[in-house]
Amino acid sequence: MKNIVLATDGSRDAEHAGCFLAHLPHDQKVQLTVLSVLQEPIMHHHPRVREMVNEYINEARVEAEETFRTTQQQFEGANVELRHIIRKGQPGLAIVDVAIECKAELVVVGATGKSNIDRIMLGSVSEYVATHAPCSVLIIRPNSSRKKTEPLKIAIGYEETESAHAAVEEFCEFRWGSQTDVRLLMVRTLSESLDEEIGNQARQCVKEAANQTKFAAANARGLVLEKNHAGEALVEFAETNELDLLVVGETPRNILQRILMGSTTRYVLRHANCSVWITRNRMIYGVGNERISSPEWATENSQI
Repeated sequence: MKNIVLATDGSRDAEHAGCFLAHLPHDQKVQLTVLSVLQEPIMHHHPRVREMVNEYINEARVEAEETFRTTQQQFEGANVELRHIIRKGQPGLAIVDVAIECKAELVVVGATGKSNIDRIMLGSVSEYVATHAPCSVLIIRPNSSRKKTEPLKIAIGYEETESAHAAVEEFCEFRWGSQTDVRLLMVRTLSESLDEEIGNQARQCVKEAANQTKFAAANARGLVLEKNHAGEALVEFAETNELDLLVVGETPRNILQRILMGSTTRYVLRHANCSVWITRNRMIYGVGNERISSPEWATENSQI
């Protein structure tokens, strides 16, 4: 992953999003586009009103430049090439448009922005981006209770589907190291759990998937959850284990289908109290139907 758009409005959540992204380990140089969207007030033809709007836009532009300088400091010393884009318009629309123009592989946004209305509505901008962006989306919710020195806790929703395989592949593009606590979670319904053979197959499947990720996350483990609703199982696990990040894969959809996002993904997006990464890239580019492949130097006999 090397082409990323980071949307920021100078809010605390946006700052947390930049900080989280800055600390993700990566091997390749990242092309990072920092996007500031200036949301214009409703225009009026009266000269004084136009003058006030222009003053507001000029002040917002100065604030955006200051925010970009703060972002530069966050990425100081990282293998990242930054550029700054300032757009006028509705934030959600502008973020998606820039992601398309830049051919972004990942869009990173804070869960909420400066608007109180956004906070009430989950973060209308982040939800719009999550449902309309043609690439993967990382929505950051800050975990105020976690110390910076503590290792990250991450879970990946996993099943025997192309989108789930693709999610793990994309996750493994980063090198999470031996400290990051990673769990691959497979959800089985309560009725399926009563069948011993199905249960054994599920445990073996998620075990193999976890072993194949150890080259990127040495502390990866597999776990089978018993719940009739996959989204509820993932969200409950996130809350109980105080996760920092929950990763879910989604099959690419047309515009209408993205608005009617898959039930598991939408449930996780709306209810998880941690950051959420929705992966789409590998399915879009046609490589999601391959199983995870570890490099030659990956450990062959890792145990779950």
